[in-house]
This record gives sequence, structure tokens and C-alpha cells, in this order.
Amino acid sequence: MNKGKLIVFSAPSGSGKTTIVRHLLEQKELNLEFSISATSREKRSNETDGVDYYFLTFEAFKKKIKNDEFLEWEEVYRDNFYGTLKTEVERIWAKGKHVIFDIDVSGGLRIKRKFPEQTLAIFVKPPSIDELKIRLKNRKTENNDKINMRIAKASAELATAPLFDKIVINDTLEHALEESYALVSNFIKE
Repeated sequence: MNKGKLIVFSAPSGSGKTTIVRHLLEQKELNLEFSISATSREKRSNETDGVDYYFLTFEAFKKKIKNDEFLEWEEVYRDNFYGTLKTEVERIWAKGKHVIFDIDVSGGLRIKRKFPEQTLAIFVKPPSIDELKIRLKNRKTENNDKINMRIAKASAELATAPLFDKIVINDTLEHALEESYALVSNFIKE
């Protein structure tokens, strides 16, 4: 199995990590492929199974945990599990590509611990909690209770930023995209 590099992007919801990851995937010279996470949460109307996530039932997710099929997994919110299937990373490495992740803070740090030399862990930081709240509201994908739950979780997540290899502050998207590209490009060349 060809072992490529692992590029982890983690951040509180609304920080812009998904936008950054999508931009990097468009840069063909980086030879990246997106690691599709598995989740037990409900599919949103704009999401596609096998593209955005592998949507599993709660029971199927728990069975895969029991069978040790995950590289990492986390109960991010009550009964909402997220994780990275080992087969997903193997699939991407078999193609000779580097794996890029858009995952929660705990999962990102677990991957870094398991593959310390192969992993670049980047934390995307919003300019402020207030800005984060505005971004989440502008998405119009969740009600105020869900947004408040995400904001509460964001404070704890922000405290983990120093545990990552690099921190990208997403105050202006263009700057965050440029900085992220430089970090990934340099790491892949090592």
C-alpha cells in the first residue's frame, strides 16, 4: 500500500475549513483526494451519500466501531457520530494520492497522533466568536438552538488550536487560501 501524506483541516463549524479544502482539491498539482467521512447524522437536502459523507444508520456506525473499521471516530453531538473509515484512506493511497481531511478537532488530533510524520494538521481559526455566529446564521441550514450548540462547542475547540502543527486565521478568505496552499505544498514536497 502506497502511504502518501495526510493533510488534516479542523476548525469550529463556520470557520471556513470546507471552503479551503475545496479550493485545495482544485489545485491538481497537489495530488490530493478528499477523505469522505462517515456519519450517523441525517443527510441535509443539499448533500449526496458517498460524496459529502457516507451516511450510515446509528446501528451500522456502532457495528463498524465494534469491528475496528475506523481510523478515528467521535460522537460529535449526542447520537451524531463522525469518523474516518480505514478503507477510505487505503482507497486514496492506492491511487497514489495524498489524503485531505475536513474533520472535527478530536478526529484531526487522533490522526496526527497515529501518523505523526505523515500528517500536517492545520487548525482554521475564525477572526472571532461573533464572526463565527454570523457565518453560521448566514448558512441558513440550522435553527438557533443548533447554532448556539455549535458556538458553545467552538470555545472548547478554539482552545485546542495550539495542539495543531499550524494555525490559519480566516479573517480574509483570499489570505487563508494562499496560506493554506503554501503550507500544504511545502509539506508535500518534504
